[in-house]
Amino acid sequence: MTEAVLPRDEPVDDGALLSLAYGAVELSRAAAENAEFERCRFDRTALAGSALPRVRFSDVAFDGCDLANVRWDDARLANVTVAQSRMTGARLTEAWLRDVVVEGCRANLAAFRFGRLQNVVFRDCDLSEADFQNAGFKGVRFEGCRLVAARFAHATMDGVRFSGCDLFGVRGVEGLRGAVVSSADAPGLVYALAAAVGIAIED
Repeated sequence: MTEAVLPRDEPVDDGALLSLAYGAVELSRAAAENAEFERCRFDRTALAGSALPRVRFSDVAFDGCDLANVRWDDARLANVTVAQSRMTGARLTEAWLRDVVVEGCRANLAAFRFGRLQNVVFRDCDLSEADFQNAGFKGVRFEGCRLVAARFAHATMDGVRFSGCDLFGVRGVEGLRGAVVSSADAPGLVYALAAAVGIAIED
């Protein structure tokens, strides 16, 4: 990889950036449509608040990055890893994720509404109040994640597994139909399931 140099290697409309290594640089003001990153690495890069609709990432790694409040609607991510990064409030509405691993990230309030997630792993992440409404899941795994009050209304699940997760207060629990939940995680769903069928639980 070649070390990225700013502003030369900032994203631009319909531009492609290939085999670049971004370090602890500031890209939070990046704004471009249809930008593409291929075989790139982001290490402690600040992308918080960047506006990159229809951005494409392929064979890309994010490590220790600030991705809070990014606006990457209709993004395409393939063969991507996101590790130890801040994703609070990240917006990936209608995004398509394939072969993606998100590990050790704080992604509370992140939005994946209407997204398509295939062969994605969320591991040891805080996804509390994350929004997965109307998303389509295929071969997705949630491992050791905090999903308190996450939203799954109208989601579709195919081969989805939850293990070691906190599912207390999940909303739109009917959207979990078809998922496999470990026995240890199931108690966290009791109140949500009861509410969905009109059962009141008294202390």
